[in-house]
Parts: sequence; C-alpha cells; structure tokens
Amino acid sequence: MKRYLFLGVSFSYIYLFLAVSIVFAESLTVQKNSIQLVQTSRSLVSSGTFVSGEHETKGTASIIRENDKNYLQLGEDFTTFDMGPDLVVILHRSEDVIGSTEPPAYALNEKDYVILADLKEFSGTQRYEIPDNINLEDYPSAAIWCRQFNATFGAARLSRS
Repeated sequence: MKRYLFLGVSFSYIYLFLAVSIVFAESLTVQKNSIQLVQTSRSLVSSGTFVSGEHETKGTASIIRENDKNYLQLGEDFTTFDMGPDLVVILHRSEDVIGSTEPPAYALNEKDYVILADLKEFSGTQRYEIPDNINLEDYPSAAIWCRQFNATFGAARLSRS
C-alpha cells in the first residue's frame, strides 16, 4: 500500500512539474515574441562621427527611431574631455558646427541649437530622447557643448541612412 501511495504522489509531482514547465515555456515564447516586436520597430535615421572642437571628442552619434520616438544615441566608442563643467547634448542647425565657429572655444549662437539634456557620462553608450516637436530636418548635427563657457567640445554631422 505504501508503495502505491508513493507512486501516486510521485506521479502527481511529475505531472505538476510538467504542467508548470509547459506554462513557463509558453511565457518564454510570448516574451521572446514581444522582444522581436520591439526590435523590428527600431530603425536608424542618421549617424555621424564626432569631430573635436574645444576638447578632444570622438566616437559616433546616431538618431534612432524606436516605437514612434526619436533618440540621439552616443555609441560605445564615444568619449569627451572629462573635466568639462555643465556639459549638455544639443542638436545644431549647422551641418559643420566646428567649421562654422571660431576656435578656440567654438562658441554657439543661442538661436542655432536646441538642448536635449545634460551629458550623462563622459564616455560610452547613452541615449537622449528627442522631443516630438523637433523637426530633425532643421538640425543636421549633434554636439557636446559647455553651457557655462559657451564652448563646443565636439560635434557630429548626422547623415541620413
């Protein structure tokens, strides 16, 4: 009798384990499909490479469209001078920000740019949401700019993909 009871309990546990495994596997499939949907709604709008201005700045910048929102993304190769105070990420109206300004500071005129946000990190991948009211056609460049000293650290012309 004990042996039959043991077998019954064992089969119950096995059945429960299989049922939970099937439900878990189905939820993984749903999550996997959701991830694929997010990936397919992402596209590269434009990209460029930073040119140094006031301080060495290098790496890539891209405009990414994802889920009906635009983002400026700095690549993992991005780096800029890490002693800059009050650094912000901007979009600029000029295709050649550094060439259209004067050294050594490469100062900007207020009407020529829009600030996206404070720079999060001095290097590495980072994203900045671009407000919906910004027409990307009006801003063909991205730059790292020191607001305190009106000094452009570097800029990237963003060419359409």
